[in-house]
Formats: sequence, C-alpha cells, structure tokens
Amino acid sequence: MISISSLTVRFGGVVPIDDLNLTLDVGVNGLIGPNGAGKTTFFNVLTGFVKPVQGTVTAFGDDLLAMPHFRRIRWGLRRTFQTEQAVAELTVLENVLTVLEHSGGAKSSRRRDVVDAVEFVGLGDSLQRPVGALGAAERRLVEVARAVVGSPRLVLLDEPAAGLPDEETAALAQVIKEIPARTGALTILVDHDMALVNETCAHVAVLDFGHIIASGPTADVLNDARVMAAYLGEDIDV
Repeated sequence: MISISSLTVRFGGVVPIDDLNLTLDVGVNGLIGPNGAGKTTFFNVLTGFVKPVQGTVTAFGDDLLAMPHFRRIRWGLRRTFQTEQAVAELTVLENVLTVLEHSGGAKSSRRRDVVDAVEFVGLGDSLQRPVGALGAAERRLVEVARAVVGSPRLVLLDEPAAGLPDEETAALAQVIKEIPARTGALTILVDHDMALVNETCAHVAVLDFGHIIASGPTADVLNDARVMAAYLGEDIDV
C-alpha cells in the first residue's frame, strides 16, 4: 500500500500539487486528470526528481521521500516516461539489462530476469534486435519490460499508450493488467485513454489543479459528475 499525506509542491507561485491526500493498494490504479493537473509532477515526486515543500509518502511501510533517488530504484521503484528512454542502438536485452545494473539485484540471475521480463511483455523473439528496429508498440513494450524487470514494488506508467491505435492499446492493456500478479507491485497508470483505464484499473483517482476530486472503484469514479465536468468535458451542474 502507498499512502500520501498533505503532499504539496510549489514552483514559485505555481502549486501543481496542493495538499494531496491519497491511499492506493496493490493492483493497477489509475491516475487521471486534464493536462496540467499535476500527474507527472506527482510521479516526479515519487521518483525523486521533484522535492515537495511538505507532505509524506509511505510505501509498504517505508518513507519513500527519505530515500535518495538512487536508493528508490534499489528499493523497487520503476517508471516509464512519456518520451521513450530505451537506447535505439542497443538491443532489447541490453536496454532492459541496464535497469538491473542500477537496481542492486543479484548478478547471477540478471540475464534470466531480463529474459523473463521481455518474455512477459511478448518480445521474447526480439531479445537481440536493436530497439530502433522495432515498431512503436514494440518499443512501448520494451519500456514496460524495463519497468517490471527484477523485483519491482512500485511501478509508475506515464502514458504508455499515447499515440497507439486501438488494437495495439488493447494488447498493451493485457500486459498491464498482469503486472501485479506477476510482480506483486503496486502499479499506477497515468493515461488519457479512458478505454485503457477502464480495462486495466480496479481503482482510479482523479487530479484536478493539484487536488484529488474523486477516488474509488473505476466505474463509480468515471461516472462521477465532478469528473465528467472537470475531465471529460461534460457540461454538468456540480
């Protein structure tokens, strides 16, 4: 479980996260909201790129914010980004292996761990292919493999389906749904594709101007009048 209490981030006079309180349990959790709502800033706080002015983040009983960013990787924090991080000239195997080299995992099992992660996302036949030779959907799966390799405890997925057609998004959804069962990790998905969120997430929280305006079972949240007004663009009197 991850518990966030009174989390606040300020950039000068801008407050992208304002006294945020949220609790999420193991499984796939959605975090949605309009552009500029604070979703990526929230991920940046968890990964150590941004330091909040106040608040606590407790993950599986550990004080996440007390750890330097490199220790968070060894602790089990993994993340994908909106822009692809895999190196085009390196093979799929090499790209996934670079994550393990910074995670402190046992050297003796690294190759097996990489192969397991790559096979999990469905790219077992592409281990030795350069990432630059893959299609867009396959490259996204490489990013997911980098996020699940080894023993992750908290997996953050930042718009993994952006720009993908429906068929490839559906295939990605099946992989995302299996992450908690395969790894035991608490997974947080940020995406604007409501079909993907609805398919993969048991629970959803909605950020709007740095505040959580709704949180709970996915179907209930997506039908919440405040969510439809703030995020889905419905003209509803709330």
